[in-house]
Amino acid sequence: MTICYVLENSLYINLTNRCSNACTFCVRDKDCGIGDVNLWLENEPTIDEIIKDIDRFNPDNYKEVVFCGYGEPTMRLEELLTAAKHIKEHYHVPVRINTNGQADLMHTEPVPPRLSGLIDVVSISLNAKNKEEYQALCQSIYGEKSFDALIQFAKDCTPYVPEVIMSVVDVLPKEDIEACRKIAEGAGARLRVRELIE
Repeated sequence: MTICYVLENSLYINLTNRCSNACTFCVRDKDCGIGDVNLWLENEPTIDEIIKDIDRFNPDNYKEVVFCGYGEPTMRLEELLTAAKHIKEHYHVPVRINTNGQADLMHTEPVPPRLSGLIDVVSISLNAKNKEEYQALCQSIYGEKSFDALIQFAKDCTPYVPEVIMSVVDVLPKEDIEACRKIAEGAGARLRVRELIE
């Protein structure tokens, strides 16, 4: 079972395979991992297993810790926050969450205040310039309301998290990327254009 894994000097933490999206471009439909790292979890790790693996890797050896695996990390919010608290209490490294921004829908409560002091960067996958295109691409279980929810999540994170990023993949047309940049800026976030993983 792969909990922690390393990419480009960042330590990643894989909490779950579950996700509220079924993105048409998701690598999970093509493979069981990234490179030679198998990320498919037969069972979700317990918080004790997560913390033990974090300590085994020693986060201070890396430039950052990133909650990002084969599923949506905020689906296991309590474990995520407990692990982040452990990292903040024992190490001196920034902590990032890569998320679809649907945590408030999942937990039916405002999640951003709970990130305060534990998370340094939230990176939210925007992926489209409007709710219709987002739903066609990401196929959220929450339908088209997920698009407005992730934008609101970005806005709500800004008082509690030092850096809020919204991201799109580089295959979008230039005009769509610019429309997404305006959405991100309107939410108080910055836009990152990321490379599509084949």
